[in-house]
Amino acid sequence: MKHHVYGVILAGGSGTRFWPLSRERFPKQLLRIIGEGTLLQQTFERLIQDIPPRHMTIVTNDVQADSIKLQLNEWKDDLVDNIILEPGGRNTAPAIALTALQLVHRDPEAVMVVVPADHVVKAEKKFMKAVKFATKLAVQGHLVTFGIHPSRPETGYGYIQPNKRKRVETQGSFVGYSVARFVEKPNLPTAQRYYRSGNFFWNSGIFVWKAAAILEELALQQPKLAKILKALGKHVGTPEFPEALRKAYAKMPSLSIDHAVMEHSSRSVVVPVDFGWSDVGSWGSLEEVAPLDKSGNVRNGNILDIGSQNSVLFGDRRLVATIGLDNMVVIDTPDATLVCPKDRAQDVKAIVNLLKKQKAPEHLEHRRVQRPWGAYTVLEEGNGYKVKRIEVIPGKRLSLQLHHQRSEHWVVITGTARVTRGEEVYDLQAGMSTGIPKESPHRLENPGQSLLEIIEIQNGPYLGEDDIVRLKDDFGRLKPV
Repeated sequence: MKHHVYGVILAGGSGTRFWPLSRERFPKQLLRIIGEGTLLQQTFERLIQDIPPRHMTIVTNDVQADSIKLQLNEWKDDLVDNIILEPGGRNTAPAIALTALQLVHRDPEAVMVVVPADHVVKAEKKFMKAVKFATKLAVQGHLVTFGIHPSRPETGYGYIQPNKRKRVETQGSFVGYSVARFVEKPNLPTAQRYYRSGNFFWNSGIFVWKAAAILEELALQQPKLAKILKALGKHVGTPEFPEALRKAYAKMPSLSIDHAVMEHSSRSVVVPVDFGWSDVGSWGSLEEVAPLDKSGNVRNGNILDIGSQNSVLFGDRRLVATIGLDNMVVIDTPDATLVCPKDRAQDVKAIVNLLKKQKAPEHLEHRRVQRPWGAYTVLEEGNGYKVKRIEVIPGKRLSLQLHHQRSEHWVVITGTARVTRGEEVYDLQAGMSTGIPKESPHRLENPGQSLLEIIEIQNGPYLGEDDIVRLKDDFGRLKPV
């Protein structure tokens, strides 16, 4: 029987530990950290070496969907029906279960290769060979995960201990073992013991299994979740599915696939691998995958340094000057700067949580925000006003929209702006301006061959991006942001 392989990329994470470069609406997987392309693009291109693009599925959320579609625009026709939007974050078990449910509906014999969108794999050919071996095990009914040979006693990863007396399959350099146990992130003495023993592997969070098999095991290990999925399954492929999904997710528990299934299942198998893997979990771990200068520094951007060593130095636009740093992290962006010892880089998440409590915008998005039609940059804001620079790609247009809380004034810097305001449609050239009253339907379009740039001045008691009512949109966006 023919078993088709489907790639499943989990791309809903918030990437808080890479703040201030990553934000809630622009997380780590959308960043270009090392090499060509963003982590998401690298993950996608790695899988399509052997998996057709039409067999790829991206699991994400409404907030990140536009940016993901923009980054994977080259394959938009293959992915048009293959981007799954979760109504809310419920960890990996519901995300995987939802995808498996839809894949089984599409192909009852589907094999899933589940990968996070934000990991780095250096040896891509080794990775795909490991996937082929794991697929062979998955077809036999096993639930396969990859165990990474540890290079140090790491406390930031979970561990897997194989049962070396129970070999499931051997092929060349690959061996599949039944899992003896999964272990949570250990303290340092325990991690050192695991490392010395040579009998523990880092948990990669990469899985290979038949879609039907993971649903069967979920039914066995998580009956509450399985009951919700069974009811949802009746609506797959129908017009009622989006509403049924929203109601189902409201009831779903938040569970990782490890806790939900892998730690309890007799079908769990680990394949030890060595393909240059890193989850790039924090700024401190960047040295594992990024090139180093002669002093052991990771340097990116406009950096002027004297005498620093073993540090991570990242500048966005401004000049960043550093002197005599040792094992430090310095990350500069237009609206936020992070400075911390490298061994405290994991604590960046606590800073993000503080920003959320203070309702500070710096945790949410950058001043420059990509959109399918171009980008906007927040130049200045204060009580009752905000100033943006808006860039519109030739031939693109924003949604036809209105605002309840604000008025806008547009000044054209370069290019030609085609403005729809109520029943009027007119063109503006550089130096010309127009006003958009609140409650007035309006649209901005670039009919020219060069980039359109305008300055937008907003006035009103509330200037949030969620004060957008979209009446028509070329990109299928139904929500404000």
